[in-house]
Amino acid sequence: MINQKLSRRGALKSLTATGMAVAASSNIASQLEAANIKPVKLKGNVNHSVCKWCYSKLSLEELAEAASEFGMHSIDLLTPDQFPIIKKYGLACAMSNGPGGITKGFNRIEHHAQLIEGFERMIPQVAAAGFPNIICFSGNRDGLDDDEGLENCAIGLEKVMKTAEKFKVTVCMELLNSKVDHKDYQCDHTEWGVALAKRIGSDKFKLLYDIYHMQIMEGDVIRNIREFHPYIGHYHTGGNPGRNEIDDTQELNYPAICKAIVETGFSGYIAQEFIPVRHPLGSLYEAVRTCDV
Repeated sequence: MINQKLSRRGALKSLTATGMAVAASSNIASQLEAANIKPVKLKGNVNHSVCKWCYSKLSLEELAEAASEFGMHSIDLLTPDQFPIIKKYGLACAMSNGPGGITKGFNRIEHHAQLIEGFERMIPQVAAAGFPNIICFSGNRDGLDDDEGLENCAIGLEKVMKTAEKFKVTVCMELLNSKVDHKDYQCDHTEWGVALAKRIGSDKFKLLYDIYHMQIMEGDVIRNIREFHPYIGHYHTGGNPGRNEIDDTQELNYPAICKAIVETGFSGYIAQEFIPVRHPLGSLYEAVRTCDV
């Protein structure tokens, strides 16, 4: 016999979820109309993603719906408990969040045990979802010279590679600027990151090349992408100065940059990671079209 109380509770829960989904859909439809967005089919040369943290006024469900409408493929920097939401919209998480944080990373031996345990726990979850990458960080220098920091990172990450290789998930260390946003961060130049990748020697360790951050630290973005692309597993965007829209208000030529990325044969993802100051979805759609070379 069916438990009527549980049945009614389940029905109410289902109706509530359905109502929320309809409301979210209606909200996104109105936002797209307000921004005069009529999505067109993308060219297919770029796998498009976006970082959720830049869209604090949108729920993950709303961002996922909009990304799906735009023809995008992914939402970056999520945790396993968030994966089911984006899967409903046919999206991947091209760069999953990992354990630890930006300031305390693999460059300090005392952080290794906790980080290794976290990666060995999370990598199988990322693999089970069918997603390709998980992020990691060097940590801040805090007086540590670059050679010792690199060696410490290699020692810790080598212990993670067995799990990464087994589950076919790539661990990507993000290149960040230490001039404006992340003072004292160690993996702040492409050549340092490439030296670390060579030292580790696994195809399951790559760099997350953040175009905004590397423009601040070293410029010469297209030349570096062409030279070091075998060591790059993922890209993030952002307008410089300000980390806002990637348009004619800033100094980076994103159509040329994305064309250079495509010409290297890159088959991963380019994720928008700018903080919109205008209409969030309008700015995101413009950025996707800009990078769709």
